[in-house]
Order: sequence, then structure tokens, then C-alpha cells
Amino acid sequence: MEIGFYPGCSLNGTSLEYAQSTLALAKAFGVTPVEISGWSCCGATAAHNLNHDLALALPARVLALAEQQGLTEIMVPCAACYNRLSVAQHALNNSEQLRSQTSQQLQMPLSGKLRILNVMQVIEKYIADKIPEKVVKPFTRKVACYYGCLLVRPHDVLQFDRLEDPQSMDSLMRQIGATALDWGYKTECCGAGFSVSRTDIVARLSGKIVKDAVERGAEAIIVACPMCQSNLDMRRPHIDRYLNTKITIPVMYITQAIGLAVGLSRKEVGLEKLFVRAPEMEMAE
Repeated sequence: MEIGFYPGCSLNGTSLEYAQSTLALAKAFGVTPVEISGWSCCGATAAHNLNHDLALALPARVLALAEQQGLTEIMVPCAACYNRLSVAQHALNNSEQLRSQTSQQLQMPLSGKLRILNVMQVIEKYIADKIPEKVVKPFTRKVACYYGCLLVRPHDVLQFDRLEDPQSMDSLMRQIGATALDWGYKTECCGAGFSVSRTDIVARLSGKIVKDAVERGAEAIIVACPMCQSNLDMRRPHIDRYLNTKITIPVMYITQAIGLAVGLSRKEVGLEKLFVRAPEMEMAE
């Protein structure tokens, strides 16, 4: 079964392990991601704060290329990319004039019928019912599923999961044997694009998230966003200084956790690329 695939910038750079684990998991379940030819940056977290026209044109170009390739649905693992593509398509579909104008600027047609799916939606649609029979190493740990800001907001546009207490990731983790904890920071902001410019803000916001997960007894934080993973994992030294203590809880992608449970190796899911590795995670192999 083939599905369009938009990796976005992060999965080709700082979050290679997310792409690696996503593609490995897809292969294990007979799903073939077809990368959008000639794709470019969607504008991610910056464009819509700087230039409205550019913020629309960048994701619209990606959508147009996917349509041109004959794709009917695309998998977008990055939460920021998923958000920007979905918001752009919603705006274009709600204004014939805007869609016509954007199509002329791009010199490509835009039907607006492409279905945009995040990782959880793809797993739920094509993989979830096969997971129980494939689990060989149950992920028997307590986990805090962290959705961040962009997977569920704006809710009127994305129509994905519950706004304040989403459950899709929790449900998938339970399928592989984990205990998904009830906690209050599922959709709180981690600092997002301030990762480079204001690490102090990231330390404060991400610190609260990590601290709460640990206090609830979580042994791992599960994510589906490259920016969230980077802030909670790579910025751990800043978080530790803010909290004045060392926190060793690992931050894993949902695709890595499921991959390990169905028998993929640490190397196949890119687990060695994590900055923070708690000793107990070695038991997952």
C-alpha cells in the first residue's frame, strides 16, 4: 500500500531518527511511503509570523506538487509541517479567490482534495489493527504521551483528537503494552521555535513538562514532533540547570516505541541518536 510522504526539513536534518523510525515501521507493516518529488520547506514555525503570502505559498506549493504526482493522501510526520499544510489547505478551500490567486502564483493547479495525515492518523488507519499480532517485545513502561501545541490546534481546522486531553497516542502506546499516564502537560508549549534564540524560555517551559512527567512516575516521554523532541531532549542541559537537578527520562518518538515493540532494532529506529538515554531503556532491546 502506497501513501504520499512529506518529510519536511527536520526529518532530513536534526530529526533523522524520526524519518528512520517512521520509514522502518511503515516497511514492517507493508506501507510504502512515496516522497513528494521536488518538495520544499513549508515555512514551519517562522513564515506565518513574518509574511502571510509566503506562509500560504510555501505549503501550497507542496500540496500542488503532491496533487501533480497523483497522490490522494500524504503522511506528514512533523507536527509543525502537518499544521502548516493543513491550515494552508483549509484557507485555500474556504476562498475560491485565494485558491485561484495562489494557483496562478505557483503556476500549478490546486484542487484542495488532498488528505493530510499526521503519524498517528496513518498508524491508526493502516497499522493499528495489525500491531497486537506483531508485538514481540511489549513496551511495559509507564509513559507520558506529549502532543505539544501543533497536533491538535487549531482544533476547528485540524479536527484531530481532543483539544485539551488527546488520546490517540495514549491508545497506541497501550496497544504495545505501555501504561499511558494521565497528566496535565499533554498539550502545553515546550518553547517551540525559541530553541536557538531563547534557550532560557525553552528551559523554563520544557522544564515544567519534564518535571511533571517524572513526578507522575513516567519512565519515558513519547512525542510525535521534531521540535518537541529537540527541546525536551537536546536542551536537557539547560533544563537541568533551570530545575537545579539532573533529569534522565528519555524522550522517544511514537514510531521508535512501536518499532521496538514489534521487533525492530535500536539501530533501525535510530534510538542511538537520542541525547538522553536512561539505562532502563536498554531493556527494550
